[in-house]
Amino acid sequence: MQLDLFRDDFRLRECPSLRARSIRIEVRPDREVRLIYPRWAARADALAFLRAREDWVRAKLAELQARADGCPPPPPVRWDGRDEILLQGQTVPVCIEVATLRQIQVRIEPGLITLFVPGTARDDARQLERALRRALIQQAQRQARRLLDEEAMRAQLRWTALSIADPQTQWGSCAADGRIMLSWRLIMAPPPVFRYVVVHELCHLVHMNHSPDFWAQVERQMPDYQIHKRWLRDHGGRLYHYLPRRRARA
Repeated sequence: MQLDLFRDDFRLRECPSLRARSIRIEVRPDREVRLIYPRWAARADALAFLRAREDWVRAKLAELQARADGCPPPPPVRWDGRDEILLQGQTVPVCIEVATLRQIQVRIEPGLITLFVPGTARDDARQLERALRRALIQQAQRQARRLLDEEAMRAQLRWTALSIADPQTQWGSCAADGRIMLSWRLIMAPPPVFRYVVVHELCHLVHMNHSPDFWAQVERQMPDYQIHKRWLRDHGGRLYHYLPRRRARA
């Protein structure tokens, strides 16, 4: 539900949470403001908390807008041989090679992504996008498994299953039984940022909350985690401009 007070400034997302211990506000680069509060807290109290921090919210929105103005979103993919995409924090070209193949094949190398495309699919933008997205998801899954195995071994923890998805409001999640979900878009972020999210979710196996004990656990596992947490806060919204999710048709 959106407050009339802020109707023209942002999109409000209310997030009652089993993990939250207090009311807090998150302002995201896409002008979404998340009002997070414990399920036991009264909704009226949470909305009053937001109203009382109107000036802070507006200042944060202005700050994020200024950053966005200085770093405009990338243009949509044109499939004309001049496209670029983020891969592990670096902008790399996306090249298309016509080949004698039945299906599109994608080769991902350091500094270059090449799509080998049957002539019949050369101008099929939807098919090209699906192939590139699928290849990046597979790359993200391989990277995630490697990081989960390494970090779980270091922390003497055990994860049970991995799913790669494209959530709009979180970079990962962890269930009490060890199931981990991660966003495939993390493959576009710098590798230490991907590692931070993996560490973050694994630490939820010890503390299923964001208490001081949880953050202390994260810091033991990754002492410089704050740098990478800030990167996601400041630049994570940009990752959604690459190969954006298609809206479902009505």
